[in-house]
Amino acid sequence: MELISIYECLCDPTRLRLLNLLNVRPLCVCHFQELLGEPQVKISKHLAYLRKRGLVEAEREGNWMIYRLPDKRSRELDKNLRCLQNCVQENRIFKQDLTKLKRRSRAIEASSPCGC
Repeated sequence: MELISIYECLCDPTRLRLLNLLNVRPLCVCHFQELLGEPQVKISKHLAYLRKRGLVEAEREGNWMIYRLPDKRSRELDKNLRCLQNCVQENRIFKQDLTKLKRRSRAIEASSPCGC
């Protein structure tokens, strides 16, 4: 994976928020909508952007598309994701996203057909 592609993906706040949440667990579009308070079209557009560039993977579970970080990541992507995790600890929005995810984890598990 090219470093430039990674940085192009990381230059958008919504994509950073998506990656931050995916670093915790796989999620579907409806979960992102709820956690980020953004419309489905915007979330789907950003996930497609990340997927096309190899930063996320998707798997269909019935009518659901479950997104996750790739199991096999380039060294560059892995380092940048670790850097993101260090940086988000100081950002209010990223911390709020993680708090919402933690509070909603049981409901997300119960609502997802794959138990993601």
